[in-house]
Amino acid sequence: MFFALVLVGGLLLAAPSAHAQGKRKIIQFTGIVATGDSLLGVPGATIYVPKAGRGTSSNAYGYFSLAVLAGDSIIIRSLGYANYTVVIPRDYQRQSYSVVVQLTEDATVLPEVRVFPYTTERDFKKAFLALRLPTEKGSAAADNLNQELMDRIFRTQPMGAVANFRQTMQNQQYNQDVRAGFGPSTYANNPLLNPFSWLKLVQQVKNGEFKKKYNDD
Repeated sequence: MFFALVLVGGLLLAAPSAHAQGKRKIIQFTGIVATGDSLLGVPGATIYVPKAGRGTSSNAYGYFSLAVLAGDSIIIRSLGYANYTVVIPRDYQRQSYSVVVQLTEDATVLPEVRVFPYTTERDFKKAFLALRLPTEKGSAAADNLNQELMDRIFRTQPMGAVANFRQTMQNQQYNQDVRAGFGPSTYANNPLLNPFSWLKLVQQVKNGEFKKKYNDD
């Protein structure tokens, strides 16, 4: 009887300690989610504990704070980046656990999605081939294809970006040719008013080209 009482007492004393050892410690998990190349904060990243079904998200600067248990596995993920997993050690004794998570880019190519107003692509092709545009005079289609209207649009249509760039480059080239004496202007075509023509004449006189030509004649 004595030994039985001792055994029961030992079990009762061991029960609270066993319960304390099975209870996991609550830890405040904090950190910053940043990109791996520039260390800029990633806003809206998800910090989630799958087994517990709880989580949070990072703020505008990438900072987060979440209460977890020792031994939890936390998944940190954000669109365009690879998932990052943090495991809290089961025997962790401190009250807080801080990390700086550097996410790496994970470009994912999504499959092509085609949206049709018909059940199948075959039905769409069939309806498209059977389409008949109105050709009667006075209809909207006929008015838009009116020759006078198209001519007026062609004459008054504003210059696009490509045409504007081309005209600017042509004007610059024209002004450069005029300054060099090659442009189609009265100043450029008159050799007496063109300094380049005078320079060429002086050079020809120094080289004796006119003297050689006179002797040949």
